[in-house]
Amino acid sequence: MHPYSIFITTENTIYAANRQSGEIQIWYEGNMTNSQVIKGNISNPRSLFVTDEGDIYIDSGYPNGHVEKWSANDSIYSTIMNVEQECYGLFVDLRNILYCSIMDRHQVVAKSLENDSDDQVTVAGTGCSGSSLSMLSYPCGIFVDHNTSLYVADCGNNRVQLFYQGESIATTIILNGITGTFSLNCPTGVTLDANNYLFIVDNGNHRILGSGPNGFRCLLGCISQPASTSNQLSYPQTMSFDKYGNIFVVDTGNSRIQKFILLNNTLGKSKKKEIRH
Repeated sequence: MHPYSIFITTENTIYAANRQSGEIQIWYEGNMTNSQVIKGNISNPRSLFVTDEGDIYIDSGYPNGHVEKWSANDSIYSTIMNVEQECYGLFVDLRNILYCSIMDRHQVVAKSLENDSDDQVTVAGTGCSGSSLSMLSYPCGIFVDHNTSLYVADCGNNRVQLFYQGESIATTIILNGITGTFSLNCPTGVTLDANNYLFIVDNGNHRILGSGPNGFRCLLGCISQPASTSNQLSYPQTMSFDKYGNIFVVDTGNSRIQKFILLNNTLGKSKKKEIRH
């Protein structure tokens, strides 16, 4: 298995995109071996998103040039969005708007899922690589909060950007040690937990950072070097929480998905399980 993206529903069902086979592999709660495999005309998927209704949106940008939707009602695939490049991040917000982070175009685009039109708007970035607050450089993971503000893992600029709803000028959340003591190295994933704390997949430093009442701290992979031991990571790509607050990491360099059970009474310590395929 060559996982690249993961999504966990509120029912603790785990979805992972397998770039090697183009399949979506599914694990239901309590099952450590994959329970279901969804196949289709998917090529090299980089990202996926699952709605509360069970519909799956999955990147098939290379070489097909589109985003596919797997309908839970019909159990079929259909093209839902045409894109010029791969979507390194996908997200559907509360307004039923689909976002795609196009890394090689240095921008995030979006379209409404309420109609059949493929009209798209650029919601972040200018289409050219740059480091100003209106620009992005090789953006990867994205997250949209309940206020429809957009968080972007801006890999090429080693920072995380926050675009408030309707704004084209971002606020930098963390950049090269300005916030706390951490310097990022190509962040590729970003998410908020149930308490609206920010978590970052720091790909080039092989670790997971998390914010809290006292600022950012390193949670996982804190030696900042690639490793294959059970408590370390190698080029992690994305992460997700289950409903209990456990962290699942797509550990790309080790071709595995790791589950870390955080201990409530110890900060930064964890137990690890590996999901089998």
